[in-house]
Order: sequence, then structure tokens, then C-alpha cells
Amino acid sequence: MKLKRTFVLSSLVLAMGFPAYAQTTQSEVVVKENDKELERILIIGVRHDRVSQGATGLTMEIDETPQSISVVTADLIKNYAANSLNDALKLAPGIGVEEWETNRSNYTSRGFEIKSTQIDGVGLPNDWGIVTGAMESYGYEEVEVIRGANGLLTGVGNSSGTINYVRKRPTNENEGEVGVSLGSFNAKRINADYSALLTESGSWAGRVVVAIDEKESHLDALENDRSYFYGVVDGQLTDNSTLTAGFSYQDANTDNNMWGGLVFNYSDGTQAKWDTSATTSQDWAMWDTISTSGFIEYAYLFDNDWELKLTYNKQNFEDKSKLFYASGSIDKDTGLGLSGWPGRYDSEFSSDILDLTTLGTYNLFDREHEVTFGLSRAKSNQKRYQYGYAATPASGPTPSFPYAQDAIPEPVWSDKAKYADIDVTLTRFFGSTKFNISDDLFVIAGFNAIKYTREGVNSLVDIDNDESEASPYAGITYSFTDDVNAYVSYSDIYQPQEQYNLQGDFLAPTKGVNYEIGLKTQWLDNNLLATFALFTAEQENLASYAGLNPAGQFYYQGIDVKSKGFEVEIVGQLTDNINALLSYTLLSIEDYAGEEANEWAPRNAVSFSVDYTLEQVPEFKFGVGGKWQSKTRNATYGVEQGAYLLLNAFASWDVTEQLNVQANVNNLTDEKYINSLINVGYYGAPVNGTLALTYRF
Repeated sequence: MKLKRTFVLSSLVLAMGFPAYAQTTQSEVVVKENDKELERILIIGVRHDRVSQGATGLTMEIDETPQSISVVTADLIKNYAANSLNDALKLAPGIGVEEWETNRSNYTSRGFEIKSTQIDGVGLPNDWGIVTGAMESYGYEEVEVIRGANGLLTGVGNSSGTINYVRKRPTNENEGEVGVSLGSFNAKRINADYSALLTESGSWAGRVVVAIDEKESHLDALENDRSYFYGVVDGQLTDNSTLTAGFSYQDANTDNNMWGGLVFNYSDGTQAKWDTSATTSQDWAMWDTISTSGFIEYAYLFDNDWELKLTYNKQNFEDKSKLFYASGSIDKDTGLGLSGWPGRYDSEFSSDILDLTTLGTYNLFDREHEVTFGLSRAKSNQKRYQYGYAATPASGPTPSFPYAQDAIPEPVWSDKAKYADIDVTLTRFFGSTKFNISDDLFVIAGFNAIKYTREGVNSLVDIDNDESEASPYAGITYSFTDDVNAYVSYSDIYQPQEQYNLQGDFLAPTKGVNYEIGLKTQWLDNNLLATFALFTAEQENLASYAGLNPAGQFYYQGIDVKSKGFEVEIVGQLTDNINALLSYTLLSIEDYAGEEANEWAPRNAVSFSVDYTLEQVPEFKFGVGGKWQSKTRNATYGVEQGAYLLLNAFASWDVTEQLNVQANVNNLTDEKYINSLINVGYYGAPVNGTLALTYRF
């Protein structure tokens, strides 16, 4: 009798947190055992979609990981038509999307700016934490958010968190979709996504994603358009190795954009109120960006089940802008009091990132444990150019506000001159182990050793920084039952800063510690996950706005702050027809004198989403989601925002197996609110909607 034994090269897939698929190539080997012929079928090729590592780089589910983690899934992104990364992150529990300017945003968590960003687990440089322009979300499968300091994953960062974008990868079928949508503010969009097998065996496959998006705005005269392309190929090189390569390109253009936000200060000390369409911009203002990125990823599985992954990422970003800034305080009766400041800038940014990671197991005390080591090197260069201008009405008192978009003529610009040329190199060596003390208890311990250099010139100030730091990380997870895990974790905080002091020098890095303790429980046959977390952090020398230098530019000083809070998140499937997400964050931030700090961050915040599929008509699904936050304040600008609730809704109908119709309505209650007080922004959009058709094939 012949016995068949199947061996799957899937430990690479499982160990790195990657889902495996059934497409394989096979070979047969006949061996003899006790004079009986046994046929062994080895599956020697496994093509798979690869997604990112988790918070530690080790093989742990979310409920086992000793840190708070949330996932913005593909379903959530589709349900709420989150076509930009800003919109996608608005769906993430505990995350603030601070749109303080029409073309620039910051992402925040636990009261601080997120400066640690990754794609597929590989860190990307992001100096101020600022995201310029609306980045397309259609090329990503999901977005992972790790809240709190993560010294093990990145080696740098404050106590806010880390965002990891997970790229779409080829699937194991020939399939795709094309969609069109129309909406408020003359919004028009077309997108297409197609995955195809490139070989008969399916060992190689490719995927192409395209999106074209155009939209006006609730703000007077503001217009945006972007074109996006992403292509990726992956496949089996040898029995033990896979290769993936991809490229993306986005061209985004904005007209009549704001530089800074609205001015809410009346000269009598009261807070001004404007129409939601109010803007300080002029019709000659523009901001155009081009973003390109490429990556190559090689993975190899050794015969002893150790895995190695080598990844190279290349990024380029360039932008051109003409801007108009208005500041001051406004006379309530005349509308006068603002002063204008024009600016024209170009910038170029490039980065190269090489990352080598290996992961395997070892035996100690009759138990198997995991270990990972890695080395990465990131080099980036940023050049900035500024245009001068002759005497112009754009520099000085403005007409009465609100003024028309053609009230102030464009300056006559002179030739551009370079004012910044900065090189940054980050070399990182890291390692961690998951030590399985018992079936119910394991310990995570690791380190990140980095060398950070920054050199060049910025606004005629020479820069020569050379810093080294080692950041330890430790966590413990204990399983009370199969469904209840408790954890505690510690991480160092180390964050180089890009803000300047009064002399024009960069502030020294902020340093500190972050602690977290929590409970993760699963319910309803593991379909529902509830997470409870207490956190606290201490940070020294954190950049804080201090005023204007003699040249009229912002400068900063370092302050020491303490933060603490509580988070709860419940996410999953309540019934076969109901999916839900609910999160609540309670936050406290003070300086060492006991005074409130970072008051732009809400002290209480709730995020939620519920969708329901009709039992009688399973082709129809609808849902509602949104957020509530308590009042916020910016003491520097003297602006307050009361508590508010935003509600969004969707309805989706599969007319046939191929054709889907979806309607979305945002800001159902037409709430009027200022969308950010981190630097003081502008009013968020009033009630608006879209209607989309998607054809799947």
C-alpha cells in the first residue's frame, strides 16, 4: 500500500504573518522503507500574497501581541469609500487625522504626532510626520495601526504609534474590477484593479491598479485631481525562494489651496465664525506633487526552516507650490487686520532603504522558541528651493476678510535659490526573541541599536548631527484561558526632531519611556475581539512652539511631558449578519509643572462602525459609522472647538454577481466643526455624498 505525505513550505508564510494560497508546483520522490515503497509528494513551490509583519516581527496573532493594534480592513475602506489614506485613517480607532491645511496633514495617536511610517513592515523616512497632498489608498489592501511607542519595530519614534500600509499583492486567480463614481462638489472618479496569472502553473502572477480622481471642494475655488498607477509581480524563483517587485506613481495637482488655516481671532479677543466655505487662498495659489516608489522583495526558506527576507525600497517625491498665507487678528466691524505673505517653493526628496531580516526557531529547556535578527539602512536627501519676489500687494495688509479669490495679484517671482540640502542616514540593527516559558506564558525581549546622522545646510545654518541610541523592548503575555490574554510591555522612546531653536539649530532628540498593560479577550467563537489597555509615557525635550525669530519664522523649545490614558476596542462579528467596531480613548497630557499640554488632542474620543447584511436579501448591506470627540483648544492661537459628533453612512447592493451599486453619505447631521486645532485648520465638509458602480470580472 502506498502512503502519500504532503509537506508544504509554508513556515515562511506563517512565520512572517503571511497568508498562504493553494497554488503550487509539485515533484515526486520515491523512497523505500522496510522494503515497502512509499510515495512522498513534496510541494516545492508556494506562490503567496505577502503582507506585513506584526508589531514585533515574530509569529503572534493580534490577541497575543503585548501592544495595542488595530486594522483598517479592505471591507472598511470600501464600505466608507475611503479613497485617500487620510480618509482610511479616519476609520482607525484612536487615530486623529489633523488636516490643518488643505495640502498638509499630521496623523496623531495618544496626543502626539505619528512619525513612524512603514510599508509592508519596512520603515520609511518622514521627518515632521507631515503628509503632503492626498495620497491614494486604492493600492493598499489594509492599514495597520500600532498605538504607543514601538522601540522594537522601528527604533525611533515617540509615544504615539506606528502606521503600516499593506500593499495589494497578486491573487491566485484571474480577476478584477472597474468602478466609476460621482459625488458632491463635482466629484468624479474611475478606478480599475486586475490580477492575472502569468504562467500556466500559477507560480508567477501580476496585478495592476489604476485610479483617476477629480474633485472640487466645499472651500471656495479649491480643486484637486490625482492620477495613480501601481503594478506588482511576484512568483517562485526556486523551490525555496520567491521574488516580488512593484512600482507606483501618483501625480496630484491642487489649485486655490490654503497655506495655513483660517484666522479665528477677532481683535476684541472673541472667536470668529465663518461660512464653511471660507478660505484665505488666492486663485494663483497651487501645489502640485509627484510621488514615485518602487520595491524588490526576495524571500528564501532554508532547509532548517529558517527564513530570510531582503527588501529594497526606493522613494522619490517632488513638489512645486505657489502659496499665500494670511495671519493677524480681524476687526469684527471692518474685516480688516490680516497681513499677507506670499511664497513660492520647490522641493525634491529621495530615499533608499535596504532591509535584511531573518527569522527562525531554537530549542532550550525542552521548548521551542523564536528569534529574529535584522539590519536596515535608510538614506535620504531633501533639497528645498525658494523664489524671491519684488515689492507686491501680496505682502502686507489684505482687503477686508472674507475677500474674493482674485483680490490680491500674484507676485512677480525671481529665480529660485536653494535654501536647504540635507542628507539623513539611519542604520539599524535589531533583534528579538519570543521565549515560551510555558504553554500559557511567553516573554518578548528585544533591542534596536541605531546610528543616525544628519548633515547639510538649512536656511544657511550648517548641520552636522551624529547620534547613536540603543532602545530595549520587553513584553509579557499570559493566557488565562484560550480566549483571555493579559499583557504588559515596556519600550524606550527616541525621536530625532526637525524643529529649530531660536538660533536655527535642530533641537536635540526627545527621549523617554512608554509602559502599557492590557487585556485581550475573544468572544463568540473567536469572532469578536475586545482589547483593554492602560498606558503611560514620559518624554523629555519634546518640541513645543515658542514664537517667531527675527526673520519671522517659527522656532521651538523642548519641554518635558507626561501622558497617560485608557483605551478599549471591540471589533468583529456580532452575528452572521452584523459586523461592529467600537473604541474609546481617555487621555491626559501634562508638562512637568502639572499644566495641560497638547490641548489640541481630545481628552475623550469614540470611534464606531456597524454594518448589517439583510437576511432576507443578502445582496444588500448598509451601515453607519463615525466619531465623537470632546472639546479641544489651541492655547497659542486662542481657538477652541466644542465637542462634536460626525456620522457617515453607506448602502451597498449586489445587483448581480458582477455588478455592485453603493451610495455613501458623509456628515449626515451637517455638523459644523474646525477639522484640526494642532495648528488651527479650517471647517470640515458639510453633508455630502457619492454614488458608485463597480463591475467585477
